[in-house]
Amino acid sequence: MSINLTNRKQYIGVIFLFFLLFLITIAIAPLIGSVQVDLRKALSKDLAFNDNVDANILFLARIPRIILAALTGASLSVAGVVFQSLLRNDLAAPFTLGVSSGAALGAVIAMSIGLPHSLTGIPAIPTAAFLGALGSITLVFYLARTRTGELPTTVLLLAGVTANFFFAALVMLIHYLSDFTQSFRIVRWLMGGLDITSYKTLISISPMIFIGFGVLMVFSRDLNVISTGIQSAMSRGVEVVKVQKIGFIMASLLTGAVVSLSGPIGFVGLIVPHIVRLIVGPDLRILLPASMFFGASFLIMCDTLARTIIAPTEIPVGIITAMLGGPFFVWLLKRPKR
Repeated sequence: MSINLTNRKQYIGVIFLFFLLFLITIAIAPLIGSVQVDLRKALSKDLAFNDNVDANILFLARIPRIILAALTGASLSVAGVVFQSLLRNDLAAPFTLGVSSGAALGAVIAMSIGLPHSLTGIPAIPTAAFLGALGSITLVFYLARTRTGELPTTVLLLAGVTANFFFAALVMLIHYLSDFTQSFRIVRWLMGGLDITSYKTLISISPMIFIGFGVLMVFSRDLNVISTGIQSAMSRGVEVVKVQKIGFIMASLLTGAVVSLSGPIGFVGLIVPHIVRLIVGPDLRILLPASMFFGASFLIMCDTLARTIIAPTEIPVGIITAMLGGPFFVWLLKRPKR
């Protein structure tokens, strides 16, 4: 049964509960791993940082990874909410419009031509992946846009699926033609992972994520109306085409920004919005922030499981989310319709 948010106090209370879950998760996760971290030693000022093994593990390995998991989980979840609302399809996900496959194509091209990890201080593969995501968004919008500038949801969905298959085919072709070393890097990236990051790369994507979420919150009321039907929204004075474009672009940029670093981590944008919607209902004014906090917590927990379940070996977190997402997808298809 979903919560009926009838007043401001209830709204704040529900958001606070999801935020509290996020705080608990992000506080506990850094202390869990194959190597036990002594928090006192890690925070001690008696040892130089370079000589403090606990501090290095905590601040250079685990915390940046957990922050990336939080940003990725939050972004994919919010994007999932927006796509499901605008496309009015329960099975829509952040990768529906081909953003993920476009990012994958950009990253795979960078790997296949042997670009170094960094070009003049700029990470090469994440940059190529982000450019691929932007190219995919541009192509899908060009294919779906009518002469009047409208974006019919059915055409947009078909264009996204077409682009997704086309880019996936190009990725497989490049993978097939690559040598063993390149092939291993490609497969590893396509599995999705959070193990390679730094504070510098986190800072580089954070502005896009916060701007995207802020813009979506500003338009959450209009997005609510559009989710009930385009004709209904137009009769209420909503600028449907404008709001649709803003929603799709912001959700796609959120997806592209995090996928460029983490790789294509699937099912997060499908699982989290549905779980949160069952608790708080369909109102995007509460669903967006609640999904953001729960999505961050969810992916942090999945990543913690991925790096500890068969420690010291780590499993790519994309495998964990796929194993959880498969049964969830079946339940979604078979659940009774109301």
